[in-house]
Amino acid sequence: METHNNFDARFEFTGKAKTYSIIAILVGLVCIVAGFFVHAERTFDNLLLMGYYFTCVCIAGVFFCAVQYVAQAGWSASLIRVPQAFAKVLPYAATLLILIIACGLFFKHQVPNEEGTGTHLAPYLYKIWAGEGVSDPKSKHFDAILAGKSSFLNVPFFLGRLVVFLGVYSIFGLLFTKYSTNEDELGGMSNYAKSFKMACIFLVILGFTSPIFAFDTIMSLEAHWFSTMFGWYNFAALWVSGLALITLVLIILRQNGYFSWVSQDHLHSLGQLIFGFSIFWTYVWFAQFLLIYYANLPEEAVYFYKRWEPEFKPWFWLNIIINFGTPVLLLMSRDAKRLTSRLKYVCIVLLLGHWLDYYMMIMPGTVGAEGRGLSFEEIGIAIGFVGLFVFGFLTALSSFKSLAPKNHPFLEESLHHHI
Repeated sequence: METHNNFDARFEFTGKAKTYSIIAILVGLVCIVAGFFVHAERTFDNLLLMGYYFTCVCIAGVFFCAVQYVAQAGWSASLIRVPQAFAKVLPYAATLLILIIACGLFFKHQVPNEEGTGTHLAPYLYKIWAGEGVSDPKSKHFDAILAGKSSFLNVPFFLGRLVVFLGVYSIFGLLFTKYSTNEDELGGMSNYAKSFKMACIFLVILGFTSPIFAFDTIMSLEAHWFSTMFGWYNFAALWVSGLALITLVLIILRQNGYFSWVSQDHLHSLGQLIFGFSIFWTYVWFAQFLLIYYANLPEEAVYFYKRWEPEFKPWFWLNIIINFGTPVLLLMSRDAKRLTSRLKYVCIVLLLGHWLDYYMMIMPGTVGAEGRGLSFEEIGIAIGFVGLFVFGFLTALSSFKSLAPKNHPFLEESLHHHI
């Protein structure tokens, strides 16, 4: 590393970080191949879980950049390269998620009929609505509820929406990084003005489409059930896990000699965001749960009934304990947010907690009791995606000519940020 506050310093992706990330990717690939031989459906569900999680934290990086531009925030200018690197990885994460979903829809296997009288062919993912004959009145598999949703839940339109949404998010992310690097080279305010304009447009688009993205990717796994709060519940999880990962990455890079200008005050501000939006996640989670529990309508309660079965009930309560209890107990006070080691620990726990959150969204309604607990599929595939993220993120970070946006109009304000 170069001297303190040398804004020409570049990140070099070499050594143990690159080696360990490649090893993790190889571990993931081995577990995926083994999983297809042992339990292919569970393997597809874990690929969906990690592909969705990977994509969501990258979208959170784009969202972070957009919020800072629209708010004309100064405090975050000096650390903006980290979420911009997330944005650079988003096109690859999005492509991988689309590939996982497409393979899960087009590869099929035999599943038991609901009557228990035999089996029929169904896709590995979204088997409830994408199965053969569910919208055909002449078919023995006809389902009146799913037939009513078939204009929305059909494979071409489903994949088309996914490609458009993720493509648009990726384009905006790349635009933010492009304008920022142009700003470094050219100076002036024109690129910042472009970033501000694009951020305003992006936030409107994301606000309308992110609930649909969550409905499609996760909620339609149980297509008989519907919750209007599900999209915002997913968005809260996306944002908290993204903030936790941004903070964790900054702490680790700082400990390794990079981002020396990022102070305890910057980490304090990130800690405040993590704490506040963890409470927001809890509010949405509990509001959805309480309304369904109190109304006790069978068509709504079935979602939580599955998650209260003995196989999943401990994970159900552990989810809320981790994602609500950890930030409340460990980050509530001002001093707690300024303890780097504690903030680092909380970020790691929240990232694991939101993995469990996505696990509880997916597994009970797909593979059921067979998906309970942690097998080599969950652990190995998660390790593989962690390695993939680290490799992609650090490659993207090393592509910046400097770790600080040297000509950002609010850089000086960020360097003197104090709480």
